[in-house]
Amino acid sequence: MKIEQIYTGCLAQGAYYIESEREVAIIDPLREVTEYINKAKESNSKIKYIFETHFHADFVSGHVTLAKETDANIVYGPTAQTNFDCLIAKDNQEFKVGKLTIQAIHTPGHTLESTCYLLKDENNKEIAIFTGDTLFLGDVGRPDLAQQNMKLTKEELAGKLYDSLRNKIMNLPDDIIIYPAHGAGSACGKNMMNITSDSLANQKKLNYALNKNLSKESFVLAVLDGLEDPPKYFPSNVKMNKEGYEDIDNILKKNQALSPDKIEEIVNATDAIVLDVRSPYEYEKAHIPRSIFIGLDGSFAPWVGELIADVNQKIIFVCKVGREEETITRLSRVGFDNTLGYLKGGINSWLDSGKEIDSVSSINPEETYKIDTYINQIIDVRKKSEYANGHVIKADNICLSTINDNHEKFLSETHKYIHCQGGYRSMIACSILKSRGIHNISNIRGGYNQIKRNKDIIQ
Repeated sequence: MKIEQIYTGCLAQGAYYIESEREVAIIDPLREVTEYINKAKESNSKIKYIFETHFHADFVSGHVTLAKETDANIVYGPTAQTNFDCLIAKDNQEFKVGKLTIQAIHTPGHTLESTCYLLKDENNKEIAIFTGDTLFLGDVGRPDLAQQNMKLTKEELAGKLYDSLRNKIMNLPDDIIIYPAHGAGSACGKNMMNITSDSLANQKKLNYALNKNLSKESFVLAVLDGLEDPPKYFPSNVKMNKEGYEDIDNILKKNQALSPDKIEEIVNATDAIVLDVRSPYEYEKAHIPRSIFIGLDGSFAPWVGELIADVNQKIIFVCKVGREEETITRLSRVGFDNTLGYLKGGINSWLDSGKEIDSVSSINPEETYKIDTYINQIIDVRKKSEYANGHVIKADNICLSTINDNHEKFLSETHKYIHCQGGYRSMIACSILKSRGIHNISNIRGGYNQIKRNKDIIQ
């Protein structure tokens, strides 16, 4: 028996590879499926089932492509409806993978079709449960994502989640291992732990949602408290996961290296945007005017999905030479398939062309205390919860996730000094503002991590 968690940090997402007697089950695969296929080939095994815990909102799953490549059966839980062939499991239905048994346990609440998969060994001993977004480590899945096309309120869904946990999961053996679909950093929950697996016994001690003394009313209040608006791309990803999508290989083939002249031609003739995925420091020094920065070496895909309004947006990107395929793949993970190509030769080719360049005004963190807040403005683009835990005196909090809805707040003539926690989000904010013609801004390098060393300006 083999159980392998394949964790992707950018999405804080866990997919699972389960193997026994040369048969394989995959749970919640990413859209690029080569890794799963290669693992099966290495052991001369066949992928038999692809289990989906629910219709994912935060990424495009690999189920459709993987089924086409391997002839494996896609399995969803009760009530799921798709535009492609799949098995709709009944509650408690069992599936054999070699000597192992995988039992579908319907656990509505995060979504109505949400289903956990209980793994039993050859002696029928329950050893692990793959909980999807029903149960995280330290928290549970948010119950407000599946309301768009149903009459249930988020309170009613939260009540269903309470029942699912108590009737389906909490009565399982304490020594089974919980393998969730997400960890800390995912927008699918609030206060997830940094670990990616744990025993049910330990979660009963640490996870408020599994407190046996918690009433349904208190649970509903706790689950809904502090929920921020979900990222705007979530409904598009749900639609793709239900209806199907184009294979990543086809998207990769369509992309091409573009000269500076060709990029100018496309941008001037279409609504295409230029997305710069290098580091904040590299973008600060030199970038294509009106390009938007969202760096690969950060929470790239979620911020793309949050800040670029339409998954069908035409995108040309600038990256370090050698990271072209990675960029296309990571955009496609969240449904952004309309990439037209990339700057051939990276930013150096643009610089060599003699075309106009832009840069970002920045100051070092120790200079923050010099800012005169009577004539200038400090803007903190972190989350409200981060701001509440400590911030620069007189700083205004405008969360990066809301910047597209708060454009007017940046139109005053005062100079604005922008910071986040470490410098990644603030550079994204500066790029968006500059792309809209707002240039009376400066980035504070290093963010709050560095600024807070001067305790005299912190409250």
